[in-house]
Amino acid sequence: MAVSTAPGSTGPVSTGPVSTGPVSSGTVVRVNGPLVAVTGLSGVALFDMVELGPEHLPGEAVAIERGLVTAQAYEYTGGLRPGDPAASLGSPLSARLGPWLLGGVFDGLLRPLAGAPAFLTPGRHTPADSRTWTWRPAVSVGQTVGPGAVLGVVSGAGTVEHRVTASPSTAGLVDQIAAEGNVSADAPVAVIGGADVALGSAWPVRQPRPVSERLSGSEPLTTGQRVLDLLYPVVRGGAAMVPGGFGTGKTVLLQQIAKWCDADVIVYVACGERGNELVDATAELTELDDPRTGGRLADRTVIVANTSNMPVMAREASIYTGMTVAEYYRDMGHDAVVIADSTSRWAEALREFSSRSGELPAEEGYPAGLASALAAFYERAGVVRTLGGGRGSVTVVAAVSPPGGDMTEPVTAHSQRFVRCLWSLDRDLAYARHYPAVSWSQSFSRDADELVAWHAREGRPAWGSGRERVRALLAEADRLASIAELIGVGALPARERVVLMVARLVREGLLRQSALSANDAYCGPAKQDALVTAVLAVHDRALEAVERGVPVAVIEEVDYASLLRASEELGPEDGEGVARTVAPLLDEIGALE
Repeated sequence: MAVSTAPGSTGPVSTGPVSTGPVSSGTVVRVNGPLVAVTGLSGVALFDMVELGPEHLPGEAVAIERGLVTAQAYEYTGGLRPGDPAASLGSPLSARLGPWLLGGVFDGLLRPLAGAPAFLTPGRHTPADSRTWTWRPAVSVGQTVGPGAVLGVVSGAGTVEHRVTASPSTAGLVDQIAAEGNVSADAPVAVIGGADVALGSAWPVRQPRPVSERLSGSEPLTTGQRVLDLLYPVVRGGAAMVPGGFGTGKTVLLQQIAKWCDADVIVYVACGERGNELVDATAELTELDDPRTGGRLADRTVIVANTSNMPVMAREASIYTGMTVAEYYRDMGHDAVVIADSTSRWAEALREFSSRSGELPAEEGYPAGLASALAAFYERAGVVRTLGGGRGSVTVVAAVSPPGGDMTEPVTAHSQRFVRCLWSLDRDLAYARHYPAVSWSQSFSRDADELVAWHAREGRPAWGSGRERVRALLAEADRLASIAELIGVGALPARERVVLMVARLVREGLLRQSALSANDAYCGPAKQDALVTAVLAVHDRALEAVERGVPVAVIEEVDYASLLRASEELGPEDGEGVARTVAPLLDEIGALE
């Protein structure tokens, strides 16, 4: 690697990672599943990493009392016994960040799973990455830079621009800068104020990365799912939760968001879910082309896999690991999305450890600090002004798996307090094969009103009024459905029968969306607007026909198949095609006598 050197400097800096060994040694005195008690560790602090036993199992100090350190182990502790050695590493649990992340699959501690055995060897540490990347500097020797400044760009690190930034503690004069060319992950590319800067870095996962300013979200995250983008939108930098019982389609909906949302980077955290679902998602991401970049969808995705058959306490860490990765790309000026499937399994890991450590249990056995832990997680979402002056965001979409569909259980109830959007999945809709099974009576979006002005500026002034009319139709239809069950549909007035008919068109032609259809898996804004306009136009024409004296039974007998099939037969961006398809239907209703 060629290195430019400032006048008066001593030459190129040394290369290679810096190794830090144990700072103190102790002895294991008790093992209770993932809970391990250690004595003899001096100078250890809360949340410092420890190594346990002859296999150096990674763990984290979570309690210290009178010289007895309680650690949670991130590996299976079978075979670990009292008397085994232990050591403190003197640093907190940290994620190793760098240009190798995009397109990769990692475990809960961000160790690469590529080429790993079915079950990771206990004590396995992150190996040094032997690859090289093409480096292009963006600053010159003698220039003064501050924290978060972009020092250069790395090519071949996914389909988004990988910007190497100065750490939050780095500022001063650029003493040395590497010339354009190939560099390894741990080789310094710059020396700033006497401190080395490499492509790879580490950050404590439980500590949010600092920002210059937190901003308010003002534009939506487009998911490509009509029921979300129209009725329950989420802003960039917002937080949404997806509660639903078994079989309601949480995983499929989250995978659709991962594939089609308009974020720059997707961080998919499989937290305690089944491994076969994650394998399917990974295979599809590898096969699908990214319409935004022309590459593979996988090349802007980071998968953190800690499935139900992997160590339970690493599941607890995986949530923070995924958030740290998202903040890393946010600080480059990108828009990142964290998809957590699911926070219920994460909370179950907290419950298991708290029960083993003898903590006083709260509701349903969860730790008393559950609400605080959830709040701290969701609080790391947001739109920010980075330390380098750019703009980036982290949006959180988290699944919740309430046992038996009980929406009052602690994880679901507490999460609703901290999110801006609730996409509640309904079992009855799922059993009726209506997907996505998002309930329009139980879901909400606190961001929708703020987005009306944004859509108007983007040339969609009718978005807000169309959304309100669709919501009103669905609410009125739900009210009338219970009445119709008692007295029969034929006994309702004509205008109310029109509402029931149009609400069916809304549900089947607008809100229902097939994840398996090439045309309908993703829906662009133009097609969505055209479908909304078409459904509302049918409603208006039908009411006009009723006022002319046309029997409502005649209106109900019109063939609406062209409208119902438009979403699957026309391309994802073909709004004009929807208008052409529905025009003859509107003419037919208008000509009824």
